[in-house]
Amino acid sequence: TTGQQLIQQGRALGREEGLQKGLQKGLQKGLQKGLQKGRQETLRRLLVRRFGPLPADAVARLNAATVDELDGWLDRLLVARSLDEVFDGA
Repeated sequence: TTGQQLIQQGRALGREEGLQKGLQKGLQKGLQKGLQKGRQETLRRLLVRRFGPLPADAVARLNAATVDELDGWLDRLLVARSLDEVFDGA
């Protein structure tokens, strides 16, 4: 019947809309993760060049850091005289 066809069309549209929203969320999450990984690697390379091999606790902090933390550390790296100053702002 026409009513059943409309219900099926509505379901199909709902599935398509849900799929699109899921894809958008996934792409956004993937992009954020990629930006975070890029910042982590950049900061790690710069820290090693400036201060030498990183201790395990510094590597762990880098791996667990948010994008905001990484950005702050990247900014501090420009004026820090030690690894502690980068991470703790001392």
